[in-house]
Amino acid sequence: MQNIQSYIQEHQDRFLNELIELLKIPSISADSAYKKEVIKTAEVVMDSLKKAGCDTVELCETNGYPIIYGEKIIDKNLPTVLVYGHYDVQPPDPINLWNSPPFEPVIKKTELHPEGAIFARGACDDKGQMYMHVKALEFMTTQNQLPCNVKFMIEGEEEVGSVNLAKYVKENQEKLSNDVILISDTGMIAKDVPSITTGLRGLSYVEVEVTGPNRDLHSGLYGGAVANPINVLTKMIASLHDENNHITIPGFYDQVEELSKEEREQMAKAPFSLDNYKKALDIDAVYGEAEYTTNERNSIRPTLDVNGIWGGYTGEGAKTVIASKAYAKISMRLVPNQDWETITALFKKHFESIAPKGVKVKVNPHHGGQGYVTPIDSIGYEAASKAYEDTFGKTPIPQRSGGSIPIVSLFEQELKSKTILMGFGLDSDAIHSPNEHFGIWNYLKGIETIPGFYKHFTELFK
Repeated sequence: MQNIQSYIQEHQDRFLNELIELLKIPSISADSAYKKEVIKTAEVVMDSLKKAGCDTVELCETNGYPIIYGEKIIDKNLPTVLVYGHYDVQPPDPINLWNSPPFEPVIKKTELHPEGAIFARGACDDKGQMYMHVKALEFMTTQNQLPCNVKFMIEGEEEVGSVNLAKYVKENQEKLSNDVILISDTGMIAKDVPSITTGLRGLSYVEVEVTGPNRDLHSGLYGGAVANPINVLTKMIASLHDENNHITIPGFYDQVEELSKEEREQMAKAPFSLDNYKKALDIDAVYGEAEYTTNERNSIRPTLDVNGIWGGYTGEGAKTVIASKAYAKISMRLVPNQDWETITALFKKHFESIAPKGVKVKVNPHHGGQGYVTPIDSIGYEAASKAYEDTFGKTPIPQRSGGSIPIVSLFEQELKSKTILMGFGLDSDAIHSPNEHFGIWNYLKGIETIPGFYKHFTELFK
């Protein structure tokens, strides 16, 4: 039998080529125009699990995109690991900011990735990280080194709220029964500083619509006499933060968990350079809620951000018009204890209440999910820590993430098991942005590290 390092070295080119082929398929779940491509991706994932060694693989239909379920049960007396991931990706817009087409993957060397990185939509979030688990399974099954049972649940709607996955989990609790859930849809502090994500923020996502006159108007004939929905919308949005960047929605902070001084001091020990952070983003100053550090603002504090805003004429040249309607998409990242449905209701009530006369406001909730905190004293966390120690030669740092995986809190509620978040991406991977990429080193390091989790978890479980 080969060890994992020699196996990766022997099959490295194939591992990269398989991922590249997967990344070529534009599985954009938010856009119905890509329905065939999303389904094709599901079929590719299904085939890859079969080839990797799953004895049972199913394409499970839902009211939306299918869920791929696979399992390899070697002994029902042994523990079971449930792997979760997603095969859908974010829209690539704006296309003109990509240095290479988003669905034509290329490998380019960078200062941070001298061995190369794969540039493509979904490279890190989450096709690359999901596929690490498939290849890790391949190693363990072909080399007879799978120490316990494994189940896979790979969905195609994570980027649009996982609505159908929630129903699937509730209806298949026995089928999905497990002793720990393993996910790689997060990151680590740096290539030489492994970390385990111990907290995720929740999410509330809404779209707002402001309507003024019953048609677009000539801005000369009507300007100054009729409420301009775009002007009104921007004023309403601006009022959602005060001078300290504190969110002004009544009741918004009522359930926010305030970390102790000691906990904040522990967080501050994680390596972080504010100068490097600003340099990487090409900004001359950071911005955010007063009295909190940058790392606290993007992990343990809630936020409210406009993700898109439009209305009126945006084509080439000029058109003097007062638009009938204006729109915005707004997301709120939430911390543990904040209920996303409560926050959505608070936002709706407040936003409608601040609308001036002369316009009508509609708030359309999209999707959301609860925040999550996982303990660091579980055998799952210990197994992950030992696996990182084996391959990185150092103990990983626990850290809270600013991102959201809304389904994680439901997993604990319905399946009664903890989730371990072993991410191998980096903050610089540009997920959800143009030029998303995933380092080849990171991809292969994930494949190398994951089998160690199975080994140590099985040993600690006995």
